[in-house]
Amino acid sequence: MATTATITLNSDISQAFGGYTKTMTLTKAGTNVDIADTTGFSRRKLASASKVDLITMANELVEPSDNTAAKVYIKNIGNNAGDIDKSIGVKVLINSVEIGVLFGGDWLMMPVTVVDAEDIEVQPATDDVVILEYTMFYEEA
Repeated sequence: MATTATITLNSDISQAFGGYTKTMTLTKAGTNVDIADTTGFSRRKLASASKVDLITMANELVEPSDNTAAKVYIKNIGNNAGDIDKSIGVKVLINSVEIGVLFGGDWLMMPVTVVDAEDIEVQPATDDVVILEYTMFYEEA
């Protein structure tokens, strides 16, 4: 069974932009073979502005190789009450290098390496409660 990701963009910012929908099947590096492994779907509650490892690659059952594919999905889903506060951002970092900030309701899906030293870290801007949902899809070497 294939794992696919679909994004649809619509906007009224520009008359010339009619929007688009793109779908990608998550495949092993350089092939048309579906990725078959995942870390599983998880949630992490954060209540401190401290940086923490969201995914510690050395702890995952992933055997890294230079020629493997992996994708990570992360979403800021708000707080315990289900409120999505657009003002609370969470930095996403890889080895302390900032990739971007996910504000309430924002999400990302990006390719990542699965090398043991390349941890995915997060750091909320405040001590307010924020919950992230995340998963990583990967291929075993």
